[in-house]
Amino acid sequence: MLGDPNDLTAADHLDAAREITAANRPFLAHLLAEEAARLTADPATAAAIRATFPDPNLTRTETD
Repeated sequence: MLGDPNDLTAADHLDAAREITAANRPFLAHLLAEEAARLTADPATAAAIRATFPDPNLTRTETD
């Protein structure tokens, strides 16, 4: 059984975001990074995390 999700750290979420990015799941990676940023006390570090994993819905381009 998995441990308590409340015990996960920002580093845990960032590691998972990197793994999910490698699996080509950008939205899930973004959500994990958002949680990592939320758990980060330093605003500059949180902003850097968010910049590294932007919301793919805001950055995607429509193609025909």
